[in-house]
Amino acid sequence: MTETLTSRTVRSPVTTPRLSGLGLFTVLLAAALPLIDFFIVNVALPTIGRDLHASEAVLELVVAGYGLSYSVLLVLGGRLGDLFGRREFFFGGMAAFGVTSLACGLAPNAWTLVAARVAQGAAAAAMLPQVLATIQAATSGQRRAKAMGLYGATAGLSMVAGQILGGVLVAADIAGTGWRSVFLVNVPVVVVGLVLAARTVPETRSHHPEPVDVPGTVLLALSLLTLLAPLTEGRAAGWPLWTWLALAAFPFAAWAFYAVERRADRRGRTPLVPPSLFALVSLRRGLIMIVPFSIGFSGFMFVIAVSLQQGAGLGPVGAGLALVPMAVAFFVVSLCGPRLVARFGTRVVSVGGLVQGVGVALMAFAAWRSWPHLGVVELLPGAAVAGAGQALQLPIVLRIILSEVPPARAGVGGGVMITTQQSALALGVATLGSLFLALVPGMGMRDALVTTLLVQLAGVALTVGLSLRLPRTIS
Repeated sequence: MTETLTSRTVRSPVTTPRLSGLGLFTVLLAAALPLIDFFIVNVALPTIGRDLHASEAVLELVVAGYGLSYSVLLVLGGRLGDLFGRREFFFGGMAAFGVTSLACGLAPNAWTLVAARVAQGAAAAAMLPQVLATIQAATSGQRRAKAMGLYGATAGLSMVAGQILGGVLVAADIAGTGWRSVFLVNVPVVVVGLVLAARTVPETRSHHPEPVDVPGTVLLALSLLTLLAPLTEGRAAGWPLWTWLALAAFPFAAWAFYAVERRADRRGRTPLVPPSLFALVSLRRGLIMIVPFSIGFSGFMFVIAVSLQQGAGLGPVGAGLALVPMAVAFFVVSLCGPRLVARFGTRVVSVGGLVQGVGVALMAFAAWRSWPHLGVVELLPGAAVAGAGQALQLPIVLRIILSEVPPARAGVGGGVMITTQQSALALGVATLGSLFLALVPGMGMRDALVTTLLVQLAGVALTVGLSLRLPRTIS
């Protein structure tokens, strides 16, 4: 009996969960899926429209429905993971993502596809916040720095790879599935991910979980919906009255959300988005910078997909392959990011912005000079340079944002960051995409593309200015 008690005593201390290398691969695989699916449909939309006889407004909902539910529910997903256990929510969210991807791939009509995309976004919102929270809670020191660097590299590469993969899958028409393969491809990936997750992802949760902030959740959802829904659907729907009413309601909803969260924070409760979290300089300034960066990124991806297919006459494969130089440059340069930051500090981000600006300018010049013969060769220099510049920004800024967030609030911090990024991605398609499509009838596609790229260039200049206010080192 004494020996048994002694052995139990030795085993009793609670050990800190540790994320293995294979576990890190598993959560990064899960992080890639939602971002790939945000962009993978860009080159598939024309085929979806023809096959399902969908109007432009309904096709916009195929993109916007996913983005809206994803954005609205991300912070709530992070809070629920903190409360009930991140491993369980990660596992459940990944399984739901596979099921909803299957539903998208089998959708018999356009409105069923829209509903399945909304559900897919909700599943992604349950899964993705647990990735960052698990990394924050189950790593430390240099391992955490490396893991966050890999997360940032995965996020950036996934956004470019999604569009490339979409073009290849649509053109390949595997077993006659056509556009459906861009969703069905998720199913075997999710099955592999679930098997790996069951073996490698440790359980982590907040030691002092707080109940769900219902008023904050409702008001955040209302704020995001009144902003993103009219901006993403307004142009295609002809700007009906509801879009203007929603935009007019947005500042009031946002103010009400802030007031409710501030009051809860002052009373010692943990609101959905604690205003005190923004006292962290790294988080606040990093979030401000990620907004124009993400707007420009997603706006460019949408505009270049439309331009290359409808203007330059390239098919889905050609439109996707034109971005391969950007993806390759992003991957290679992102691997050097941690060493560069260790040596030169966060001024690497400012340099990355300048490099990206050169790349965008080169692409604008290529479009102006070579149109309509715009393809991989013409875009290669600019796309490669822009990809290298983006790789010196995105992974590092994501790491900066979460660098001072305590592990107990890892889910909340990750949810806030991803919500900001995802909302900005949706805004990019709504703003730069709408600008481009509005300019095409009067200016022609070449001049509309060049003008939109110049507007993006102004956004890159803004990110460079904001990057100068980032902390010089990452804690």
